[in-house]
Amino acid sequence: MSAFRAYAWWLSLLLLAPVALPLALHTRRRALRLPPAGGALSGVAGTALPGEPLRLLVLGESTVVGVGVDQLQFALVGHLAEALAVRCGRPVAWRACGENGITVEQARQRLLPQVLDQPFDLALLVFGVNDTTHLTSLSRWQTALGDMAQALIARDAQVAFSSVPPLQHFTALPWLLRRLLGVRAGLLDARLRQLAGRLGAGHHAVELEFSADYLARDGYHPSRLGYRVWAEGLVLSLAPVLQPDV
Repeated sequence: MSAFRAYAWWLSLLLLAPVALPLALHTRRRALRLPPAGGALSGVAGTALPGEPLRLLVLGESTVVGVGVDQLQFALVGHLAEALAVRCGRPVAWRACGENGITVEQARQRLLPQVLDQPFDLALLVFGVNDTTHLTSLSRWQTALGDMAQALIARDAQVAFSSVPPLQHFTALPWLLRRLLGVRAGLLDARLRQLAGRLGAGHHAVELEFSADYLARDGYHPSRLGYRVWAEGLVLSLAPVLQPDV
């Protein structure tokens, strides 16, 4: 069934290409491009709490480096570290390793080598938007993510995946592109679920309302409120799988 859906999607794209391609080029030219957030790419949350810090890695695309807000403390990693510290009752030593516009294959080559020299208890991988818009094949998507996850698991990290965001709700995109890319994102996310199940890793949905208050000025990235709500949802989802000795 998944193979049929993939073929059907490519057929739809082929039929709609005369309209979709010019629309995509026009949207790309007019898109508001926001910079990554400022601030250090690592830190410690909950410094007043007792115990050994939980070592957290957040690895991925533009949301990992906080595009949409001014400072990383107001982005996904900052909110996630703070919420995890409160939930676990211990400090969280966090590190953000991401790049705006990066795909999983590029991250496997460029980002993964940057973090393998440091131990982590929990590694959250956040990918999907760029691989959706770059039309990454499902097999390459799954292979590159699997390689990164297995490399981190081999270093005793507990790996979790954030689901592929639903691009059908991205207000920066015209209706036709939202429909096409939303379906494509769903296909990537289905493969991500399969991979997570095979590796025994977590797959955690992006629990976020895609309305104006939750989106940045570009209509593409989360706002400060959006990042906070996303992080709080992740903590609730992650909490049951965090081992007591992690």
